[in-house]
Amino acid sequence: MTGSERLAEQLDWYWRKNLRPRLDGLADEEYFWEPVRGCWSIRPRGTSAAPMSAGAGKWTMDSASPGPELAPVTTIAWRLAHIIVSCLGYRVGWYFGGQDVDSETFAYAGTADEALKQLDEMYGRWNTGVRELSDADLDNPPPRGPERYSMENRVLHVNRELIHHGAEISLLRDLYRWQDGAAPHRV
Repeated sequence: MTGSERLAEQLDWYWRKNLRPRLDGLADEEYFWEPVRGCWSIRPRGTSAAPMSAGAGKWTMDSASPGPELAPVTTIAWRLAHIIVSCLGYRVGWYFGGQDVDSETFAYAGTADEALKQLDEMYGRWNTGVRELSDADLDNPPPRGPERYSMENRVLHVNRELIHHGAEISLLRDLYRWQDGAAPHRV
């Protein structure tokens, strides 16, 4: 197994065994669920109370620049958008070619199903790109992007980001199911 295959397998195992199965059955109500007041989310254009909102379509992502000192709680919708655009999308464009992804011009998903399709597509592009890297590619800096580290370092960084944010989404799903100590909602 090559170095790139080992790196791809690390994340792909997590994707197949943990994260992607945990997203099955995600409904719009849960996708947009705000467990506390002041959550950041994906919202219809013009309805955000956040300092800024990004996106080119009917839906925008709450944000601020610079980010607040104390980050707000974010919804599953926001976290999926973060994975799709910031964790995977930017880097797929920078490292593996194709259309660049940018938070300002991205059409954010207004439904859970649409978000999962975006996630599946971007993850597939990322996984394919990583598997095609040579050992020499892994030792060198990426071809584009603001990175000054080796490509191997950047792949490991994305792996950590997906595992980290995937765990947050999984926890939000658990909290949604067990709201107020009630019997779990079936999803």
